[in-house]
Amino acid sequence: MTLTVIRRTALAASAAALALLVTACGSSDDGGSGGKASGDGKDAGGAAASAAPALTAAELEKAALAQADVKNGKVTKVSAADDVAKDKVKGDKAECEPLAFAETGVPLGEPAAAVKRSWTEGPKKPSGDAGTEEAIGAAFDLDKALVTLATYDDGGAEAVLKDVKEAAGACAGGFTFTAMGEPAKIAKVAQGEATGGADESVAMTMTMVGEDGDEFPVKVSVTRKGSTVATFTVLNLAAAGTGKDFPFPTEISDAQLAKLG
Repeated sequence: MTLTVIRRTALAASAAALALLVTACGSSDDGGSGGKASGDGKDAGGAAASAAPALTAAELEKAALAQADVKNGKVTKVSAADDVAKDKVKGDKAECEPLAFAETGVPLGEPAAAVKRSWTEGPKKPSGDAGTEEAIGAAFDLDKALVTLATYDDGGAEAVLKDVKEAAGACAGGFTFTAMGEPAKIAKVAQGEATGGADESVAMTMTMVGEDGDEFPVKVSVTRKGSTVATFTVLNLAAAGTGKDFPFPTEISDAQLAKLG
C-alpha cells in the first residue's frame, strides 16, 4: 500500500462524511487546562441519571476533553468553520438518520447545549528494520476521533440512546446519506462491545464504501452518562487505506466519560 493510495482512499473516499475527522484535528486551539448495547437506565445509576438536569453550557465546556486529560496525542476544539450542522446531514431513511448524525458528529435530538472536540493519536515509530512500505504504514496508523458532547433536559439523553439502539438494529444492512451535499454510503452496521464507564452505550463498526467501491471501518460509540450523551466517531487512516479493522481507542472514551462523573 503506497502513500498515494492510502492518502487517496482515506481522504477522498469519504470526503463528505469524514471531512471533519480528517481536517479538523489540527485546525483549532486545544481544549483547555462489539456485545450489544449495555445499560437500560433501570439500575441505580440509570435511575439517578433520569432525574439529572442538563448541564449548563459552561459546565459542558468544562467537562469536555482537554489536552491535560490525555497521555497521547493532541486534543483540539472544533471550529465553526469545520463543524457539520444538523441541517447539512440527511439520511435516505428516517429510521437511519440517528446513525448518520452520530457518524458525522451531529448532536441527536434537541440538546440544551453541545460542544465538540477532536483528538489525533500520536505518531507510532516503525521497527528499526522496517522497510519503506512498513514505515509508511506506521506513519498512517493513527486514530482520529471526533468527540461530541450534548446535554439534555427531561429524559432527552435516554431518548437519544433509545433512538440509536433502534437504528442500529433497523439499519444493520446499511444505508446512505448526504453530508454537506455529498453522498455517503454505509454497507453495514455491526454492533460491538459496549463502551465501559457509561450508564448506557451503543458501540458500532460502520463499514463505509468509498468512491472506488473500497470498504473500510469507522468506529462509532454513543454513550450516556447522566443527562449527557458523548458520541465518539473514530477513523484510522491506515485502516481507511487497507480496509482492515482496528480497535476502538478506549483511552479517549475512558478519559471523557471520567470527566462526566
